[in-house]
Amino acid sequence: MTIRLFAGAHLASVLDGHQQACSKEIDSLSESRILNTSPEELRDYFVEKYRVEPLVLDESAIQVDYGDAQVDVSRRFEYPIFDSSRPHYVAGTRITFYVPFKGDRGLFKCRASTYKLGSPRAEVRGNELVFVYEGTKRDTQSVKAQFRRDLSSVQESLEWIAGDVDRFNSTIRENVSGRIDQRRDKLLQDRKVVADLGFPLRRRPGVPSTYAVPEVKRRIVPKLPPVSSDPAKPDPTLAMAEYEHILSVISDMVMVMERSPRAFKDMGEEDLRQHFLVQLNGHYEGQATGETFNYEGKTDILVRARGRNIFIAECKFWRGSADLKTALNQLLGYTSWRDTKTALLIFNRDTEMSTVVKNVPEAVQEHPNWKSNYDYDHETGFRYAFTHKDDPGKTITLTVLVFNVPA
Repeated sequence: MTIRLFAGAHLASVLDGHQQACSKEIDSLSESRILNTSPEELRDYFVEKYRVEPLVLDESAIQVDYGDAQVDVSRRFEYPIFDSSRPHYVAGTRITFYVPFKGDRGLFKCRASTYKLGSPRAEVRGNELVFVYEGTKRDTQSVKAQFRRDLSSVQESLEWIAGDVDRFNSTIRENVSGRIDQRRDKLLQDRKVVADLGFPLRRRPGVPSTYAVPEVKRRIVPKLPPVSSDPAKPDPTLAMAEYEHILSVISDMVMVMERSPRAFKDMGEEDLRQHFLVQLNGHYEGQATGETFNYEGKTDILVRARGRNIFIAECKFWRGSADLKTALNQLLGYTSWRDTKTALLIFNRDTEMSTVVKNVPEAVQEHPNWKSNYDYDHETGFRYAFTHKDDPGKTITLTVLVFNVPA
C-alpha cells in the first residue's frame, strides 16, 4: 500500500515509548534473573534488543520495472472530458523503481524533529522502497527527474531521522544500566530487610534457574546402578535430571553467545569450551574440567563425582558429515566401559542451520555403533543409544546438540 512517507507519528514520541517498553521489560524480570545474571550481559542484551537501526538506502542496487496501466485523465485539461466527476481511463505505462534499504522500516512512518511538508509517496515492501509512476506519455527524462527529486527528498528526511535515532542510541546504554542497577539495588535491599526480620525465608516453588552461577553451589547426587552379582564396588551414574541440567547449562551459555555476537565471533573451539566450563563449574563446584585425559585420549569436557567420570562431551565445529563421524569415533575413544552419559556439541558458523540439522541424523545413524534413537524434544538436538566400542552389550546415551555461533 502506497503511503505518504514521514507523515505519521512524531519520532520523539515513538522513541520515548520504545524506552518505556525497555524499562518495563527490565522491571518485569524475576529476582532470580536479575541477581543471578551478569549485569554487563544483561545490559548488552537490552542495548542490542532496543537499539534502533537507522535507515540507509542502497542506491547502487536500484532496479526498475514497467508494465501497462489504466491512467485516470478526468482531471487533465489536454483531454476533452465533458464529465470530470467520474474517472476516465486511457491506456498508459507504469514505471516502478525498487530501492533496497537496511534498518527499521517503521521509521518511514515517523516524523523527525526536523521535517518538511509534502514528502513523496511510496510503498514499503519488505526491505524495498517502491516508487510507482503512471503516465500516458513515454517521457523517460521527466519520469527519471521526478524519481530523482523524490529520492533526494527521502534522503533529506532520512538524515533528520538518523540524527534523532543516533541521539537515542547514544543514551540507551546509560538508561539501561541505571534501570538494571536500580532494580538490583531494590531487590538486594529487600533481601536485607527480610534477613533482618530473623525468620527463615519461605522457599518459592517453580523459581527458574539461569545459566549464571547460583548463590548455593549445586552438588551432584550420584545414583547407584542396579544390583549386580559382580562383587566389585558399584560406580555412581549420572541421574537423568543432572544430565539434562548439564545440557541446559551448556544451551543457556549458547543463548548468551547469540545475544552478544561480537564478543564470541572470533573464538575457536578451545575458547568456546572454556566458557562452558566456567558455567558448569559454577554449578558443580570445580568438578568440570577440560582437555582431561580419559581412556584413549583427552576429552573436551569432563564432569566427575567422587573421582568417577559421569559426563563426557566433545566440542566440534561443523565441517561436514565425514568430520562428524570422525568426532563420534573420537568421543567413543574417550569413553570407558563405566561411562554412560555423553554429548557431542557442534558449533555451526559457515553453513545454513537447516542443512546441518538435516545432515546430523543421517551421519550419526550410519555410524557402526549407533543402536537406536531416543525421543528428544529439542529444536536442534538429537539423542541416541550407542554401543560401547569394545563391548556391544554396553549402552551409552549420546546427545548431539547443534548451535549456531556468531560469525
